[in-house]
Amino acid sequence: MVRDGKATEQIYSMIRDGKYHDAIAVLQQKQFEFPMSRAALSLLAYCYYYVSDFQLAMQSYEQLMKMCPEVEEYKLYYAQALFKAGLYEPALKACQAVADSSALGQRVIQLQAAIKYEQDDLMNTRALIDQCPPDDADTLVNQACVMYKEAQQQGAEPSLYEKARLCFTEAMSKTGFVAELAYSIGLCHYQQKQYGPALKVIAEIIERGVREHPELSVGSQTEGIDVRSVGNSLVLKETALIEAFNLKAAIEFQMKNYDAAREALSDMPPRGEDELDPVSLHNSALMHMEKEPAQGFRKLNFLISNPPFPPETFVNLMLLYCKHQYYDLAADVLAENAHLTFQYMSPELYEFLDATLMVQTAPDEAYRKFDDLSRKHIDQLRSLTKNIQDARLQRDQDQIRRWLKLYDEALERYIPVLMSQGRIYWDLEHYPMVERIFRQSAEFCSEHEVWVLNVAHVFFLQENKFKEAIRYYEPTVKKHAANILQVPAIVLANLCVAYIMTSQNEDAEELMRKVEREEERGEPDKQAFHLCIINLVIGTLYCAKGNFEFGISRIMKALEPYPKKLGTDTWFYAKRAFLALADTLAKHMIMLKDATFNEILAFLDAVDLHGKQIPTKVQDHPDKPVDTARCNVSSESRMMKKMFIRLRC
Repeated sequence: MVRDGKATEQIYSMIRDGKYHDAIAVLQQKQFEFPMSRAALSLLAYCYYYVSDFQLAMQSYEQLMKMCPEVEEYKLYYAQALFKAGLYEPALKACQAVADSSALGQRVIQLQAAIKYEQDDLMNTRALIDQCPPDDADTLVNQACVMYKEAQQQGAEPSLYEKARLCFTEAMSKTGFVAELAYSIGLCHYQQKQYGPALKVIAEIIERGVREHPELSVGSQTEGIDVRSVGNSLVLKETALIEAFNLKAAIEFQMKNYDAAREALSDMPPRGEDELDPVSLHNSALMHMEKEPAQGFRKLNFLISNPPFPPETFVNLMLLYCKHQYYDLAADVLAENAHLTFQYMSPELYEFLDATLMVQTAPDEAYRKFDDLSRKHIDQLRSLTKNIQDARLQRDQDQIRRWLKLYDEALERYIPVLMSQGRIYWDLEHYPMVERIFRQSAEFCSEHEVWVLNVAHVFFLQENKFKEAIRYYEPTVKKHAANILQVPAIVLANLCVAYIMTSQNEDAEELMRKVEREEERGEPDKQAFHLCIINLVIGTLYCAKGNFEFGISRIMKALEPYPKKLGTDTWFYAKRAFLALADTLAKHMIMLKDATFNEILAFLDAVDLHGKQIPTKVQDHPDKPVDTARCNVSSESRMMKKMFIRLRC
């Protein structure tokens, strides 16, 4: 080791506490003072490995192999570093150097099995596992991992996930409670959509981790306590807390409890962004995408540029680019990563993305592609419907449940294709054609909430089918009557307008009162836009009908109180009405009272006061943030005020 005994103890203490970066800094400093000893270089390689800097770990182990060619452990560690860096063939070759070692033979076989497993060569993985003691807990774990991956490759086959879970459970019966094994059991439950049992396992992992290791500061970030990073220590790895919180976040996300999902991530033991594992970084990007899209895209791009990464990363990046309408970026990433396309994307998903990217340049061809995809989905849904009917005739409850599950999954895959197909004509404002497309799918989708709401939107925008729109909007609103704010604000706004247009004003007022009561019960400092958007839509309706006095007053009231209601989107829709009013005044088509002018000017002053940090446009490129110093609500409100002062004169 280093020649300073005090420094040696300091380095060991840092490693025990998981402060690998600090240990690396001290070791590198000693390297400048005198040549690094074998022990110090060994510690440095170890630290590099645990901070996931596998390139430097490899270099360090190469030096150690030259210094001590007789030490076989260094050859094994070098192979492990190659494996972790994703260099599978070189790792297999490095394993050959210690394949005949009597002391390391079993570990070499396990490493070779892990490499074959990552290469999806499950047949050879099994062959290597079969060379291990059959009753050994590690062998059982490896067999379970193979079953788990086979289940993934065979379209989420539930029976294989169950076999894997039983195998993990048997392994834990031999070892006692091991957090990593418990996590694997929870993961099998999750893949079978058994969220209750999965959460129960997660709760036990977290409870044990908190009780046995209070120094890991679980929940400190959620409570706003400023705590130093706990690093990626061995203790943290053994508790499986990171994996447990990630799994909990995934379950909450699947159940659409998005706030709870984000809270699960913030409950993790605190670490710096540079210390996050790939799964945590991926989940952080995904679950904060609505509020921090630029950060999310940066994280996902970093992951695909630095393998290994979660298999979902590439697909999620492509889908999110399309969702945020960054089609050029999506096309570039798709072209630059053809190997990832074949590795992580099903042919069906590739066809969907190809059609989506084609909408911008060749909408007719995109529509044809979506139509072909729709036919494939409908054929599959019809086949599954027949299987369900046959199972019902045979009164086979297990088969009925299985086919119903597969039907629901197939329907979820069909809905995005249908919506994308309809959107081509929606963007052209050809609403009767969109209605026709949706009607053709009613046989399968009539009870799906996304389909129901989009059919309602189509009726609403045709302006002569408000009663039909009400019939489709109401079931969703009634379904969420206990928590009305779970309903999208635009759905409530359109329903209120439809009520007004069909002379059901009392129903509209009652719905607005219910929304107002729910918002008042919420957090006092949290922005709430539901009632604001309803009033903006109603105000815009009156302005469109020529009643600017009432419409504008409604819009001004909609944004009060400004800290809770003023935002990029609400200002966008408010200013459209004000600009329409300015245009009408400039053409001398209407006259406004002085009192109304005074209210408008006072309103614009208030917006100026509260809108300095609110951007007036959304980010149109993930790497180019909006310049809020130039594009903010305050500057636009001042410009608008000058306009109305001139119009008043």
